[in-house]
Amino acid sequence: MSNVRATHLTRRGILAAGGALGLGAALAACGDDKAKDSGSDSGKAAAKSGPWSFKDDRGQTAKTDKTPSNIVAFTGVAAALYDYGVDVKGVFGPTKTKDGKADVQAGELDISKVTILGNEYGQFNIEKYAALAPDLLITTMFDDAGSLWYVPAESKKKVLAVGAPSVGISVYDRQLTEPLQRMLALAKSLGADTSSATITKAKKRFEDAAARLRAATKANPDIKVLAGSASQDIFYVSTSNLSIDLEYFKALGVNFVEPSASALKASGGWFENLSWENVDKYKADLIIMDNRSSTIQPADITEATWKKLPAVKAGQVIARNPEPILSYDKCAPLLEDLADAIEKAKKVS
Repeated sequence: MSNVRATHLTRRGILAAGGALGLGAALAACGDDKAKDSGSDSGKAAAKSGPWSFKDDRGQTAKTDKTPSNIVAFTGVAAALYDYGVDVKGVFGPTKTKDGKADVQAGELDISKVTILGNEYGQFNIEKYAALAPDLLITTMFDDAGSLWYVPAESKKKVLAVGAPSVGISVYDRQLTEPLQRMLALAKSLGADTSSATITKAKKRFEDAAARLRAATKANPDIKVLAGSASQDIFYVSTSNLSIDLEYFKALGVNFVEPSASALKASGGWFENLSWENVDKYKADLIIMDNRSSTIQPADITEATWKKLPAVKAGQVIARNPEPILSYDKCAPLLEDLADAIEKAKKVS
């Protein structure tokens, strides 16, 4: 989901359908309730002395004279780093909802303690960014071209001209476990104690959740799952390809509704868009719905065709975050919730 014209679709696709954008923009998480000061046992990541470097998923190596401390990151990345005890100074991307609360993509990040450079796609306040004297910029990437997510293409040169090196973690066409490992490695390079009891416990919970989901799909192979996203005029049905969560769920045995290649072509392969009149095109027993603030949530969908869907009538609809916060603490519940839903689901299609 990236630059502006192609981004219009791809990003909308990503966002809407299950990849990575904000519906309605220029393109068309759960965790434990317990609060914690940080993800590490010591409370803060310990800065290492000497030069710092990290090779990102573009194959580019970011280098600084010392471990970065004035970090600016995409909101979801900042939330993941927070779970590992690494603080950021500024964020960009969905951070605050209209009522002033933390966006779902902010996780447990205290949004009152970070400078918000932009809350929507296309917003990035370069003056505020420069004022933070950043020594590292981190975000994700939703294509194979190295486009930095939520860094506007038209101002990318000005952003990078501020001087901070950038790191891109790919969340494109791979399984969830890979970017999870990459984010952990990045956090470790920034001083996180990745062998702490907190992180070790979170990783074990994630592994157990994956085993549970695999067992649930094996026991219920006929449960058909549809990944959807709602906007005012369009209902998006995602393919299980390209999105890191869906690719991993599929590898664990989840039986997904799959739009045809021709139906996916207009979105760059991410999703099929349906009118609300045709929302019943696919048979599904369980629907996992995009929970990002840019989309319409199930409780607010008024279309009669939606309410008549067998899965909806059976109450077999759960939330899905197409942009998972890349910490084991936040991703384990995604697997647990899906496993629970498949274990309980009745065949209604």
